[in-house]
Amino acid sequence: MKKNNLKLLIFSLLLIVGQVLMAQPPNPPSDPSTGNEVVGGDAPVGGGLEILLLMGLAYGSKKTYNIWKSKEKLED
Repeated sequence: MKKNNLKLLIFSLLLIVGQVLMAQPPNPPSDPSTGNEVVGGDAPVGGGLEILLLMGLAYGSKKTYNIWKSKEKLED
């Protein structure tokens, strides 16, 4: 039980830290008279990263559950 609580705590902290940190600093303001606009603007880098992490978590959870169930059947 303590292992599960520790894993849950670590996972929660990683999620919170990931939301707080910025992927990249904002670009400095450009002079409109020179026309030096930054290509792409201030677009965030990690837009789909959260989706990929959640999909990996779901896949790993399903695999772990299946292994746990098969071990439980073998013990019976």
